[in-house]
Amino acid sequence: MAPQIKYTKLFIDNEWVDAKSGKTFETRTPHDGSVIAKVAEGDKADIDEAVKAAHRAFHRNSEWRLLDASQRAVLLNKLADLIKRDAVYLAELETYNNGMVIGMSMHFMDAVIANIRYLASLADKIQGDTIPSDGDTFAYTLKQPVGVAGLILPWNGPIFIFASKVATALAAGCTVVVKPAEQTPLTALALAALVAEAGFPRGVVNVVNGYGPTAGAALTHHPQVAKISFTGSVEVGKLIQQAAGVNNLKRVTLELGGKSPLVIMDDADLNVAIPFAANAVFTHQGQVCIAASRLYVQAGIYDKFVAEAVKHAQARKIGNPADATTQHGPQVDEEMMTKVLGYIEKGKKEGAKLLTGGKRVGKMGYYIEPTVFADVKDNMTIAKEEIFGPVQSILKFDTLEEVIDRANDTSYGLAAGIFTTNVNNALQFSKHVEAGVVWVNQYFAMGSQAPFGGFKDSGIGRESGFHCVDAYLEVKTVSISLPKKF
Repeated sequence: MAPQIKYTKLFIDNEWVDAKSGKTFETRTPHDGSVIAKVAEGDKADIDEAVKAAHRAFHRNSEWRLLDASQRAVLLNKLADLIKRDAVYLAELETYNNGMVIGMSMHFMDAVIANIRYLASLADKIQGDTIPSDGDTFAYTLKQPVGVAGLILPWNGPIFIFASKVATALAAGCTVVVKPAEQTPLTALALAALVAEAGFPRGVVNVVNGYGPTAGAALTHHPQVAKISFTGSVEVGKLIQQAAGVNNLKRVTLELGGKSPLVIMDDADLNVAIPFAANAVFTHQGQVCIAASRLYVQAGIYDKFVAEAVKHAQARKIGNPADATTQHGPQVDEEMMTKVLGYIEKGKKEGAKLLTGGKRVGKMGYYIEPTVFADVKDNMTIAKEEIFGPVQSILKFDTLEEVIDRANDTSYGLAAGIFTTNVNNALQFSKHVEAGVVWVNQYFAMGSQAPFGGFKDSGIGRESGFHCVDAYLEVKTVSISLPKKF
């Protein structure tokens, strides 16, 4: 049974409102492509109203700004409690709107709750410094929230990224305007309802559905928005960084794409490495920015590894993402499905060896078979560009030094991994690979306590970890003249 869709309007100043234009847009489920809701379509006028509300809520005498930091933590923990209460509904709604298999959606709910609680614990840990200054001067620093933060979400993990961005900004004391991805607005709206129920003051959190060129652009250009945090494509990230300097100098955090290398050494435990490598690229149908989409296998085990990789791909159960036994669901929409199938065709034309998969599954929904290519070369399109689909590209290498250079020969630098039983291999690879996150004998190991972000075109700044709130803070130096005699 499909989950009930309770919220389809805009959430501004703790009120549910229609778009000023009266427009709506269709939201579909990727399982069969059917329309499941019509959602209010916000644009510049609605962004203006949301920013006004957030700006009022950030005034020095507002209810929000007068709260003790520990009380911000109390509200965030209340939000986590409500998410825990509604976890099954939220997970089902995520699966219905996004196509994430229900097992993964439920796993993400646990991560969401843990992440909010961790970020809540940081709210009253924001501290300045006392500074020994020359002369008769006492100096110290204050760390203060930057102001209104614009948070632009992707479609591939809406609940987790909403919770992460919003809780980080609120722990720092900011107010926010959230722009969900147009493909997946439903869970952001459901979470907005829980924000109100938790007791956050009016205007602290606002959610405006809409499209990037209208609502998203208005948010990034707005002169009263002090900070933008965006997760999505490199192309859009670069446009946002440019826009952030037009009307005022916004602080920008960007978590962008990846073409992450995973290296399998001859000495690796293949019983561990082979299933990890499959999950590292097929999880969520490859729609993960840190997916291990370049799989480098050392020559001595290459043929054996490839044969087993094919078996793992063929064994994945494809089906309705709401079925608890399904391992492989649909791409998010027809556009993404067509894009991925186009990359598969390029792989075949450029000489990669298609060993399994490569086709659409059925005629209903946006399903693509788990796909494995062998004999992939570094100059092939499928080895260079982010596919964001269930395509495993396997490349052969000889030495660690060689594979490090090949792994770094990309404009991306989000994540990387290595499987080896030789600690020197692990240490050398971790030191020299150009990536913000490196995994050794595992993949996708994430936690609220560890910073996350990328090198090069994969982004700017870090999310998660103890210092993540710093991206939402300004440092103010206060210098006080002391009497020469006392």
